[in-house]
Amino acid sequence: QVQLVESGGDLVQPGGSLRLSCAASGFTFSRYAMSWYRQAPGKEREWLARITHVGGSTNYADSVKGRFTISRDNAKHMVYLQMNSLKPEDTAVYYCKADRTQVGVSYWGPGTQVTVSS
Repeated sequence: QVQLVESGGDLVQPGGSLRLSCAASGFTFSRYAMSWYRQAPGKEREWLARITHVGGSTNYADSVKGRFTISRDNAKHMVYLQMNSLKPEDTAVYYCKADRTQVGVSYWGPGTQVTVSS
């Protein structure tokens, strides 16, 4: 059974940091690119960052470039999102996604809430 489970969401003050984790199981993790998205209330889901299946390449949305870092550990079937210099506008539910475009397959986790507020 395929599972993606995000964790690490919390309430944090502006300027603070959080590290989100996503645990994967039920599929061949090392064959999938991994991404992080977020969705704020009343807004569309926004892509944030992507890392290739072997971790050799990363891409970021302009809104988080320089503040967020995506990484993965294929041995542990984990993907991470280090978030620094958090702003109130980073408040959202954060999701991880696994995708293998060659076969048109993708999986989503249920999300974890991040709230940035003083």
